[in-house]
Amino acid sequence: MTLPELEALLDPAYLRILGGFHPGPDDGTPEGCKTLLLLGPDEPRFWPYFIQTPEYRDDAPDAMDRWSLRVVGDCAKRIGAQALFPFGGPPYLPFYSWALKSGRAHVSPIRFLVHDRAGLFLSFRGALALSERIPLPSPESTPCATCASQPCATACPVRALTPQGYDVAACKAYIRSDAGRDCRENGCLARRACPVSKTAGRLSAQSAYHMQYFIKGSP
Repeated sequence: MTLPELEALLDPAYLRILGGFHPGPDDGTPEGCKTLLLLGPDEPRFWPYFIQTPEYRDDAPDAMDRWSLRVVGDCAKRIGAQALFPFGGPPYLPFYSWALKSGRAHVSPIRFLVHDRAGLFLSFRGALALSERIPLPSPESTPCATCASQPCATACPVRALTPQGYDVAACKAYIRSDAGRDCRENGCLARRACPVSKTAGRLSAQSAYHMQYFIKGSP
């Protein structure tokens, strides 16, 4: 199977391949995996499709995770691959390390991953572990290398995102407040400040959906 064939398989579910690599013995992939592909939403097409799915419309918790289990799982069965997911732990699979290994995602100035097309805070909905080695494109250089102003590092109003670490409590407190309405309804200001994110096409409604899940938890 080729990469274009896999992309055609994923297209009806509005998923795209955000990167891949050929694992080594220490990469934490399943035994026999010769190619691992990371999957994420094809934005902005994804959100209008997703809100029509049974998982979103049944009002039960974790709609996107349940949708991912069904759709990525079905895709894996069709090609004889193994479906892997970034949720469902602990323990959790090393998606962060896999993203870096792909060469398509890089560490941003605020330490979160930045993808060459999806921008900051990319969303992985799953991965496919293939038993065959398929050719992959060459890795891309980090978009941060040509971003002189690094607006992501200064966009947060409460300085919760810095090279030194992420102040989760300060971030959630601000988003829950009246002052944080913009972040709550339109997505993180740091993400939106990223030049790559601005071209990625994520809709405000999708960002608001993720924000609601984020602020429900403690602290």
